[in-house]
Formats: sequence, structure tokens, C-alpha cells
Amino acid sequence: MEIQNKKIPEDQFMKLRQEVLAQWPTGREVNLEEAFAFHRSLPESRIFSKKLIAAKAQGKTLVQPRAGVPVISEHVKLLQYLQDQGEADLLPTTIDSYTRQNRYEEAENGIRESMRLGRAMLNGFPAVNHGVSGCRHVVNSVKVPVQVRHGTPDARLLTEIAYAGGFTSYEGGGISYNLPYCKNVPLERTILDWQYVDRLTGLYEENGISINREPYGPLTGTLVPPCVSHAVAIIEALLAAEQGVKNITVGYGQCGNLIQDVAAIGTLEELTEEYLKAAGHEDVVVTTVLHQWMGGFPADEAKAFGVISLGSTIAALAKATKVIVKTPHEAIGIPTMEANAAGLRCTKQVVNMLSDQTFQNEALELEKEIIRKETRLIVNKCLELGDGDIALGVCRGVKAGVVDVPFAPCRANAGQMLPARDNEGAVRIMTIGNLPFDQELKDFHAEKMAQRARVEKRKVSFQMVIDDVYAIGKGRLVGRPRY
Repeated sequence: MEIQNKKIPEDQFMKLRQEVLAQWPTGREVNLEEAFAFHRSLPESRIFSKKLIAAKAQGKTLVQPRAGVPVISEHVKLLQYLQDQGEADLLPTTIDSYTRQNRYEEAENGIRESMRLGRAMLNGFPAVNHGVSGCRHVVNSVKVPVQVRHGTPDARLLTEIAYAGGFTSYEGGGISYNLPYCKNVPLERTILDWQYVDRLTGLYEENGISINREPYGPLTGTLVPPCVSHAVAIIEALLAAEQGVKNITVGYGQCGNLIQDVAAIGTLEELTEEYLKAAGHEDVVVTTVLHQWMGGFPADEAKAFGVISLGSTIAALAKATKVIVKTPHEAIGIPTMEANAAGLRCTKQVVNMLSDQTFQNEALELEKEIIRKETRLIVNKCLELGDGDIALGVCRGVKAGVVDVPFAPCRANAGQMLPARDNEGAVRIMTIGNLPFDQELKDFHAEKMAQRARVEKRKVSFQMVIDDVYAIGKGRLVGRPRY
């Protein structure tokens, strides 16, 4: 497969569209001109990009849940509850696993079984099966903007139907929806498929409809160092902008250390804008999203609210444009809508209390400098490997371990870099692998791990990583040994 960071020619794109729309009968419902007209009819209050731009200008942090069930009427009921009782500023439509794998026949069976049994038999909303009309029913049933969240390697048909259905924001990317989600799909394949998604987004933009695009920030959500997730977000932003996307939200998954997380959100926006401008994309609006803790949660609801509150504090102090909210049922499974709304209200209370406060100190600035240096080294090395082409460069970079996502299931991922927390709970790198760090950075990480080892009176080892993975679920940040 030939891969390059170039806008897909219109004739080639339109030919591809015919193949994509023929994948499932609901593809026949998509009519671009009619879809443009529907989007133009939407009030500003239901347009994601406009709400994000306003929040960024005001320094406000918006709150958004995760949610999705298979039957349209129940999905609408859920979203309306989260809007009204959860006070959500933005709403999701989380897509089911069959749709994510393009298994639409099984998704259709799941809808039928859900209706027959009166309970959800799919873990999300099968938008392709419900088609344009079903999606519009959802969008028209709420007062705030709705985003599609999923995890689909080949999301082309889903994008066509979601956009024509009136959704005004769309999550994912060719890297972030491959390495953490897939085992055997070539990275070149997913980047090509997501160039289609971004070109379609660009086509809407050219017709006056600005759809927000959000690369998936947390990746595996397990001890991902900021520089790794930043590099992926920046590269996916560059790929999207080349296809004509003008409104991009870059994300980061909370790691837990207050200083590191606040530094990460600030540098993420700054570095993304830096690389976009260097590539000639000066008219792209960049916003940020903090994903609350993606790892193991305590089963006790009161303790779970403590984890949620810490994530809310970080989002507010970092001035993230939005925060994706967890629920007190994370340790149990799919939350009730009441628990989902409770997580939202908890987050909103903390965010509102901290909205006028700022956070600055010397340690924060030092952490920002570390993240900037590490991220630039990774992104610049990918550009070098691709001879200036970031699409080619990131494919080569992943194979070389320059971009290395911890605990990713993808066979293409090198898996040589190993993270762990330092003595203060910041995520550092125990084993550098092939990350293109200079000796100063290598020494920095080695010393951070050695400091922890001295305090805990044990050697630096993989056991530290295991302890850290389970720590928050057990009521701590750093996994300490029991003496």
C-alpha cells in the first residue's frame, strides 16, 4: 500500500465513496447535498465546533459522558437523562463492537434481540444499521451537540452515515484506532481509511459545515507517557488537516500526577498548534480534552467519586476545553444512567468551583519543558523517517519503535518501551526502548526510577509496573510494596 500525507484527489475520493456506500443498504440513504442542507438547519446550540470555540475563548471546561445503547428510543431516553439530570454540556453516541468491526449483520441481530428481550444486547448504538433517519432522530431529540465515539479501524461507512445523520463531532484516527484496538491490521491500511474520513470531513468544511474531529488521546489508557500520546495526537492532527479538517480536539488520558497532567494538557495544545502552523495549516482551531482515569477503579462508589474528582480538578486547572467523565460504576461494568449522571454532576461541581483559579509553579514549568522536548524528538524523528512525509514517517516510526505505545495489542507495535511511576507518581520511562531520546533524557528517567527504588528499598523491576497498574483501584497512585 502506498501511503503519503496528501489530500485525496476528488475523482478518486468520489469513486471510493460508491464502494463504501454499497457496504450496507443504509448507505443508499446518504445524499451529500441533502446532508449539507440538514447541517445548515441545525441551531448553533447543537453544533459541536461552535460550542468548543466558545468554551476555549471563555476558558471554560465542558463536561461530556460516554454512553450508547442499541435501541433508538432507549438511546434517546439515556441521552436526554444525561442532558437534563447529568447537566452534560456535550453528549456522546458510543458505537457497538460489531459495528466497529464492520459486522453489520450481527449488529442487526443485536438490535432485534434487544427489542425482543427488552434489554441491551449490544454494547453501544449501531448507527450504520439505524441509518441516516435513525441518527437524525437522535440528534433532533436533544438540545446539545452529539459526538460519535467508537474504536473502528475502518470507519468509512460509519462516518458517511453519522455525518449525513447530523452528528457534528467524530472521534478516532488511523493510529489511535489501530495500535490500541487491533492485532493484525496494517497501520498503512488504517491511515488510508482514516484519510477518507478526514477528506469527507474536509468536504463538509468546504461546504460551510465545520465538523469537529477528535483523535483518540488515551491510546491504551495504561501508564501512557505524555510524549507518546502527544506525538500520536499531533501526527493525527497533521493527517486530518491535510485532508481539509479545520476543527480538531486533541486528547490526553489522565495519568494521575497533578503537575504532570496539567503540564500535559497545556503542552498538547501548544505543540499541536506549533506543528500545524509549521505545516502551513494556520487556520485550524485546536481544542483539548482530558479523559478521566482510564485504568482500574475502586469498587466502592465513594472512593470512585474521589478518582473522578481528581480528574475533574486536573481538567479545570489545566483549562482543558472539555473533560470525558467516568462513573462510580467503572469497576462493575456498564453504568446505570443514574450513576452516569452522578459522575457528570460531580465533575461539573468541581469544574465550576475551580473555573476562576489558575495553577502555576516552577515544577509545572519544568515538567512542561520535559514533555515538549520528548514529544518534539518523537515527532521530528517520524518526519525524518518519512523524508518529510508524516504519514510515511509514522508507519516507519512505529515499526522502528520510535512511536511505541505501552501494552498495545497490535503486532506492528514494538512493545519495547516500558513505563512506570516515579516516586511522586508521575509516569516515567523505565525502559527507553527505541524512543529517540538524547542522553540527558535517558539519564533523567533512569534517575527518577532510581529515586523510587531507593525509597521503596527494592530494585527497579517490572514488578513496579504491575503494582502501578493496580494502585489506583487499591486507593493509591504509586504501587508501593507492603513491608
